[in-house]
Amino acid sequence: MAELNTGDGGGKKGHIRSKKQNAGVDLTAMVDLAFLLITFFMLTTSLSKPQSMNLAMPDKDETQEKPQTLDVSEDRTLTLLLGEKNQLVWYYGLPTAPIEGPEKTGYGKNGIRKEILEKKQTVKSKYAAEPKKQDLIVLIKASKKSTYRNLVDVLDEMAIADVKIYAIVDITPEENAMLKKEEILSE
Repeated sequence: MAELNTGDGGGKKGHIRSKKQNAGVDLTAMVDLAFLLITFFMLTTSLSKPQSMNLAMPDKDETQEKPQTLDVSEDRTLTLLLGEKNQLVWYYGLPTAPIEGPEKTGYGKNGIRKEILEKKQTVKSKYAAEPKKQDLIVLIKASKKSTYRNLVDVLDEMAIADVKIYAIVDITPEENAMLKKEEILSE
């Protein structure tokens, strides 16, 4: 039983007084109520659940001798090269003869998101008569020195810009050389 003591109730030394009974307050009901409220709010509130993004990756086929290649139209393809120190390079078209780029940019709404949205509009207007070809294709290529956070940031940009077709693929030696030329990748 919980109790609250309020003092001894005695007087000064030298004076004889009758001892008064201490006033006691029973706190049992208040403690019970507090635990009931805590339990109620813990059970009724929903804790924040971790959110994840769906990412479909193909299975590796060990029996296949030659890797499959998929030809994509260069005027629909934007390639993102993730370098070190939170920097990236993008180019539009083929790596050997890009239509635009390569250009160094950052992450966020004034960086790569702006470029993605511009290229989406370009592809949509160019293929207005062909609805099946109106989607931008984004190839994401991470160098060995890029971080996992950079890849997650780019995948977030794909979700924000509503890019329907994108793939994470291996970076080629030519693209590694491009990153070194742009001073985004050290030796």
